[in-house]
Amino acid sequence: MAAVAGVTPAEDPSDDRGGPPDAGRPIRVLVVDDDPLVRSALSMMLDGADGLRVVGEAEDGDEVSAAVREHRPDVVLMDIRMPRVDGLRATRELRSRTDGPVPEVIVLTTLDVDGQVVDALRGGAAGFLLKDTPPADIVRAIRLVAAGEAMLSPAVTRRLVDHVADGPADDRRRAARARLAELTDREREVADALRHGKANADIAAELFMSVATVKAHVSRVMQKLDLDNRVQVALLVHDAGDGQ
Repeated sequence: MAAVAGVTPAEDPSDDRGGPPDAGRPIRVLVVDDDPLVRSALSMMLDGADGLRVVGEAEDGDEVSAAVREHRPDVVLMDIRMPRVDGLRATRELRSRTDGPVPEVIVLTTLDVDGQVVDALRGGAAGFLLKDTPPADIVRAIRLVAAGEAMLSPAVTRRLVDHVADGPADDRRRAARARLAELTDREREVADALRHGKANADIAAELFMSVATVKAHVSRVMQKLDLDNRVQVALLVHDAGDGQ
């Protein structure tokens, strides 16, 4: 198979790609950044981390779909600003694909919470990292996202929802409240906890339920609301104007 420009060659197809990350195999990571030095540094750092494996690289957003089909990563580290197709558009296209498993996306940025980061999270990214984030924190974020956990701390989540761009607030509030009305009381309590960036263990302790039950509720909440991840739930609860 011909190599895609800017994408590392495929691995041996006999490997164990495609199963869940906890099935006794490393978490598969795709690195997407237009700066070759950044790609190289991230790849070297992540390949040295226990339980992680960089399976490919791409140099722009227009190469992401082909790279994902080729390498089937569990997590994509996606630069948000690239010359041809930015990380926002690439994330939306990736999250809408129907031709295979959809990996989680963590966007990389040189800035703190800004409008582009919020748009990427609304588009389906599971979280964001600053490019100067310490290596150990990047590894931890990848592991959390691959496990379906929240990777944003409560403090970051508060900054995030407080930064949501101005818009038709009344219409957005009504629409959000209508969607949340589909939830049961217990599911709404879980959604409110997600709005504050709480991890499964914290939600379990607060609501007096097991972690497994929390995970089940989180899955049902995302399914009912037709959302991809916990951050999108947090933003929706914020849009509803309650859960403070």
